[in-house]
Amino acid sequence: MNDSSKGDTRSKILIAAATMLGEDPTARLSVRAVAARAGVSTGSLRHFFPTQQELIDTVVAGLQTLDVPDDPMADTSRNPAERLEACLQLLLAATGAGDEARRTLTSLHDAYVASPPAEDSAHAFLAIERLAVDRVERWLAVLRDEGALAPGDLEQQARFLLTVVNGLSFERAFPGARGRIGFETHTLKLAVTAVLNGEAVPR
Repeated sequence: MNDSSKGDTRSKILIAAATMLGEDPTARLSVRAVAARAGVSTGSLRHFFPTQQELIDTVVAGLQTLDVPDDPMADTSRNPAERLEACLQLLLAATGAGDEARRTLTSLHDAYVASPPAEDSAHAFLAIERLAVDRVERWLAVLRDEGALAPGDLEQQARFLLTVVNGLSFERAFPGARGRIGFETHTLKLAVTAVLNGEAVPR
């Protein structure tokens, strides 16, 4: 196999694994499933990624370098609070609402909560969690560089915001979610206010 073919095979594997994670965050990325999706042999996959953990880590590391399409943080026509709130809305939208939110949260519960997850599943979850934290940290770093962020540890601020988003995601799956939309917006505004400095918060 020449260098070009090796590169193509490795890229196919990474694209397949990333696509599977994008379609289902609870996907276990088994060697057999990823190889089948990539159209390569399991032996080829093992050649590039001897362990499942190495495959997951490489996929997540690659996703960390990707820019978010239509990133709200890049819209400098809006103030810092509006931009950060729009970023959090982007994360919340991934959960969906109603039946979609119930399906999303049920799959997460079944994969990680209902019973102790297998080691490979737990590693996949922690890698995806790290990806989410890194994304929010990147948004906050922009605001910090603009002087809009309150003093504090970037990771702690990111995890606080994600905790708020996760809580709102659960509420979206419960009955009466539509009636709580106004509270959802207000909650995001309060969370944003908590991590911005006073000068960056609209009066």
